[in-house]
Amino acid sequence: MKKVFIVLAAFLLIHSCTTVPITGRKRVNLVSDSQILPSSFEMYSGFMKENKVSKNAAKTNEIKQIGNNISKAVDKFMRANGMQSEADGYRWEFNLIEDQTVNAWCLPGGKVVFYEGILPICANADGIAAVMGHEIAHAFAKHGQERMTAGYAQQLGGVAVAVGTSNDDPKKQMIWQTVYGLGSTVGMLKYSRVHETEADRLGMVFMIMAGYKPEEAVNVWVRMSEKSSNSTPEFLSTHPSHETRIADLKAYMPTAISLAAKYNAN
Repeated sequence: MKKVFIVLAAFLLIHSCTTVPITGRKRVNLVSDSQILPSSFEMYSGFMKENKVSKNAAKTNEIKQIGNNISKAVDKFMRANGMQSEADGYRWEFNLIEDQTVNAWCLPGGKVVFYEGILPICANADGIAAVMGHEIAHAFAKHGQERMTAGYAQQLGGVAVAVGTSNDDPKKQMIWQTVYGLGSTVGMLKYSRVHETEADRLGMVFMIMAGYKPEEAVNVWVRMSEKSSNSTPEFLSTHPSHETRIADLKAYMPTAISLAAKYNAN
């Protein structure tokens, strides 16, 4: 039975390993667009029916315009780099919700939501573009699909531990399950932080391609750090610390500017 799990895991790794465009990071993804996009669009439709769209017409239009500008830059990149079928699968849509939560998100397939509460952190059009680029980057890099795959792997690992310790006494089995549970949870948190850093970097490239100032990507996180009182240790968080993000974006900015110029020239 153990050999079956090993062979299965090796098969899945070999046949589902791809590379994230631009960053070059290797990823394992077992979830196809045809599997996830219909449910993603349905989830978004349900959310919009249950939540109030902002009455601030000027900000709503600004969100939509910036979203359209960045998504067009991403679409141009995909079509110029052999990703036509993926580009055709996106259904870009941008909305501002009447809610003071400091948040924004993007579902697989390109459905982006901003909450009014994040607008003071954005502060200006370039700040909105920084957050927009980050959220669009999650969809571009298929982080949602990758996290679903990681969830499947975590479940499979739990089964493998149970099978592998089936001949041990119950107390020892419980210890192994606890060790695996803690280890896999912390591992998944680190996995999430990798996605956030990647989305920060890709988002900076995309906002520059669309004509926005990358310095505001740094300033957004400076403003966020001034507002936030989160003291959770970074290794126990789904996101990098504000300080880590600020330092990483500052260091990555020359690379992002160079990449954006390269892709806009194609």
